[in-house]
Amino acid sequence: MDFRDTSQEAAFRQDVRTFIRAELPPELAQRDVEWGMLGGGASWAHRELTTGWRKKLAQHGWIAPAWPKEYGGAGMSVIEQYIFNEEMARANAPTGAGIGTGWAGPTIIVYGTEEQKREHLPPILSGEVTWCQGFSEPGAGSDLASLQTRAMRDGDEYVINGQKIWTSLAHIAQWMILLARTDSEAPKHKGISYFLLDMKTPGITSRPLVNILGNADFHEVFFDDVRIPRRNLVGEENRGWYIAAATLDFERSGIGTAIGYELIVKELLRYAREEDGANAMKHNAALRYELADRWLETYVAQMMSQQVVSMQARGLIPNKEASVNKLYSSELEQRIAATGVKLLGLYGQLNEATKWAPLKGKVARMYLRATAITIGGGTSEIQRNIIAQRGLGLPRN
Repeated sequence: MDFRDTSQEAAFRQDVRTFIRAELPPELAQRDVEWGMLGGGASWAHRELTTGWRKKLAQHGWIAPAWPKEYGGAGMSVIEQYIFNEEMARANAPTGAGIGTGWAGPTIIVYGTEEQKREHLPPILSGEVTWCQGFSEPGAGSDLASLQTRAMRDGDEYVINGQKIWTSLAHIAQWMILLARTDSEAPKHKGISYFLLDMKTPGITSRPLVNILGNADFHEVFFDDVRIPRRNLVGEENRGWYIAAATLDFERSGIGTAIGYELIVKELLRYAREEDGANAMKHNAALRYELADRWLETYVAQMMSQQVVSMQARGLIPNKEASVNKLYSSELEQRIAATGVKLLGLYGQLNEATKWAPLKGKVARMYLRATAITIGGGTSEIQRNIIAQRGLGLPRN
């Protein structure tokens, strides 16, 4: 890997920094952000500011920087996208990223029809439409190809019956990217199709799944004779598994997450130098070494991100490297959360509901969220199997 920017990349990095200094509202830069990969970005309290900021990003094509310019993006190279994400993360700036810009839009660009592109890409960039992802099912999580939601062809429509689970933002999303089985006789990977589903379609029921924090960001979604027009099929019928694999490949570097971990540990170090934190350090000297480990590990995560993006820039496909990155980052988040609770002691269990909660209760909330981080997006066990088989050439377990 070459860690140095070229002259063109250095100039672009400076352009992004200058833009952020001039245009990012201080209220957004200084807002409280939930800690961890599953933490929030800009809150509803900052919605008006975020809308204005999004418009400024859109003028540069920076809502979806890697999209082609003809579709409202900036046509960035892989390295430029990496630089953009790095600088935005360090500035605590909302990027406008989400399922629409990160997964649905890029999939439509590559596999969608011209009609699908015209219909869906502009509302994604304007922020008018929120998307959700209908992949996992109660019996098809890690083994996603075992999904049983059916899509039966009926003239110019498909009739959908089944259930999805762990669907983020299903309660507010207007559209869903959906995997459903269109050929029950074919091998499981070869009978799946990929659809775009209007969430206002009759027959859709969404039910909240309340997590350990008392939030209901996840929902389970039920389909009862839901009719999807054939024009909403993406790519070829029964080839949806391969399109879904591409969907999951679009954002792999994870640099924003790695920078986020650095900023969290930096905040913990600041707390450790204050009176309460200093007392904890005095009674538990091992915390010094633990915090030092977490600090170094955030830079390891950044190196892994740079490895992935360096491979992409050379036209290589980071397969096992992406799994190593995901495995390391998700387990690092759990270690950071555990260190934070140790540093705060019993107060680390308090949330924002009490004035006695240090750091506004963010440590306690991160710790609770982090329990699930090694499950979502491919469990640690799945990532280790990929690393073993594709990276080390070991036989299947």
